[in-house]
Amino acid sequence: QVQLVESGGGLVQAGGSLKLSCAASGRTFGSYTMAWFRQAPGKEREFVVSMSWSGATTSYANSVKGRFTISRDNAKNTVYLQMNTLKPEDTAVYYCAARYKSPGSGYAYWGQGTQVTVSS
Repeated sequence: QVQLVESGGGLVQAGGSLKLSCAASGRTFGSYTMAWFRQAPGKEREFVVSMSWSGATTSYANSVKGRFTISRDNAKNTVYLQMNTLKPEDTAVYYCAARYKSPGSGYAYWGQGTQVTVSS
């Protein structure tokens, strides 16, 4: 079982930066692929970025490439999302998610979400 708690959201002006954190419980954090998703008002939840359990592989949505960076510290059981050059369209609730590293595993664990609002 993995419990995830996000933090770091807030209100920022367009062009600004925010860094989200996701703290995970459990001793096997290093065995999970971690990801960030987001959901804007009236829209479906969408994938933002993921990082493999080893940190060797990352995948970014085209909309955030070059602006967002995912990182993880397995010693601290924490994954981060550095968001730069924020745009109003980045406004959403951001969710941290985890899936076990074995092939075919889905994102079974989700945080409660943290609100990011980008003003124009």
